[in-house]
Amino acid sequence: MTTPDALPTSGPDHGDHGGPAGTAHGTRQEHGRTLRDDESVWDARYAELDQVWSGNPNLALTVEVAGATPGRALEVGCGEGADAVWLAMEGWAVTALDPSGVALARARAAAEAAGADVTWLQGVLLDVELPEGGFDLVSVFYPALDLEDDPVARLAALVAPGGTLLVVHHAEVDRERALEHGFDPDLLLSPAMAAAELRELDGWSVDGPEKRPRSVTGGAGAHHHDDLVVRAVRTR
Repeated sequence: MTTPDALPTSGPDHGDHGGPAGTAHGTRQEHGRTLRDDESVWDARYAELDQVWSGNPNLALTVEVAGATPGRALEVGCGEGADAVWLAMEGWAVTALDPSGVALARARAAAEAAGADVTWLQGVLLDVELPEGGFDLVSVFYPALDLEDDPVARLAALVAPGGTLLVVHHAEVDRERALEHGFDPDLLLSPAMAAAELRELDGWSVDGPEKRPRSVTGGAGAHHHDDLVVRAVRTR
């Protein structure tokens, strides 16, 4: 998911690769705010442009994965697929998840063009069946994960012993702009919240949030210049 202020007319920003990681379907009221995260809404947003994001992998991902032994990776909120394709080309066995069929069609095309093998799943985190402890890397960039759905517990359960959970969001979010687009950042998972909750769990080593430059030159999220990065390793 998502700092909620970068898609051309509405919705959250998913950085260089795009893709909401929402945990529930439909338009609904939460805490007096309307949250819109169903498939049709995301499809409409992606359909506004032939390409929303830059097509390049996120810098924080390439830095964190550099030198790691490839294993099984889950990309939550894969959008148009740049991160998933990059991981696959680096030798990872990648599963990539997104609610938007429009975004996934573009992701599949990008993977085919690159010769990358990726398992694409359409849906949201809580609704898709995924193996507990099944991934050596779980990557979550710019997530729109509702706090009431306990997303940290769900994400942590997917990481294999010795594996890494990487949560990255923008360092600054324009809350008023986000509210205009139907998203309240105060109700969504942030890096600080993710780090705090992970530190409460047994068997995790947590670094961050660390502020880092994004180095993005194109796409709808290019106006964001810094990220907050959380790297958590499941130690047992």
